[in-house]
Amino acid sequence: MLLVIAYSRAARGSLRNVHRTHEGSVVRRFGRVALFEATELGAFLALRLREKHPGEVQISRVEPFNEFSAVPERVREAARAYERRENPNVPYATFAAGTDHPAPEELADRELADREL
Repeated sequence: MLLVIAYSRAARGSLRNVHRTHEGSVVRRFGRVALFEATELGAFLALRLREKHPGEVQISRVEPFNEFSAVPERVREAARAYERRENPNVPYATFAAGTDHPAPEELADRELADREL
């Protein structure tokens, strides 16, 4: 998919118009941000926006997030356990202290790996 971000009011208006006229190529729009299909038409539309609004439109190629191949089981388990905690007011750092769950600092220091199943 292509992630298109419109930074100016004029670029947002053009993005809105592209979304209306090419709904099949725009997967989802969130105000100033849209996901376009990774097709030549999607690329054409994104590049058209950037040509029309130089410096006001950013385009990035993105892939859907697959938590099972990108995130270690210990992190997924920590997220499940934290959301099932008894007291919803306990911050994660306190929750993880003294358990096998990774500390917030450990999570922040590790990049997600590009892993295959």
